[in-house]
Amino acid sequence: MSTLEIKDLHVSVETKEGRKQILKGATLTVNSGETHAIMGPNGSGKSTLAYTLAGHPKYEVDSGQALLDGKDLLKMTPDERAKAGLFLAMQYPVEVPGVSMTNFLRTAKTEVDGKAPAIRQWTKDLNDAMKRLRMDPKFARRSVNEGFSGGEKKRAEVLQLELLKPKFAVLDETDSGLDVDALRIVSEGINRAKENTGMGVLMVTHYTRILKYIKPDIVHVFADGRFVKTGGPELADTLEETGYDQYLPEGADSESALA
Repeated sequence: MSTLEIKDLHVSVETKEGRKQILKGATLTVNSGETHAIMGPNGSGKSTLAYTLAGHPKYEVDSGQALLDGKDLLKMTPDERAKAGLFLAMQYPVEVPGVSMTNFLRTAKTEVDGKAPAIRQWTKDLNDAMKRLRMDPKFARRSVNEGFSGGEKKRAEVLQLELLKPKFAVLDETDSGLDVDALRIVSEGINRAKENTGMGVLMVTHYTRILKYIKPDIVHVFADGRFVKTGGPELADTLEETGYDQYLPEGADSESALA
């Protein structure tokens, strides 16, 4: 069993107004096979947590730890974190003109596994995964995310997830911009990847609709840079009814929270 541990993590970012602390002591443990949903108001630091774990250079760690099976992720480069078993599905996947999906995926698989996959088996695995996600085979020859719709980009993220088989997947608002059909297909892909690998899932979301397809074991409320409440799946339903205002600092509200 693998474990992802976040210990008293404090993170800052440079803004036009100067340095601003976003994470203010985030602490969380996720084990293999667990699905954790992180919910909270805009600007609370949910995406900052996701990108800090992945190693985005914009975010500077002031103190704290992030450990994957006891190894310090914060001392690793982003590619080393991926090789250690961490995967980030981005809210806004970037386009990579000139690099085909096929080359990108096979190169990533080679780097993560430490050896190139056999061509025949790789081709079969790629085609099967694309078919399950209802992706046109032509997408394999197109540049990464270039000209893809929002839903197609999210399916491409899940395609990577299924093929790379990480220990932990951090999903940053994977449900944003998806219609009902795409949400179901993407969710099925995530569930399938978890079932096949036993990976742990850390899912950032604003809404409960994706939780109807991806059942969380634990739901967290994240506000003002830290986890402020933890409960079972029923907590998500409560948040849907009551909102987040009770968890915000005095004088703030969920609409005016700073990014």
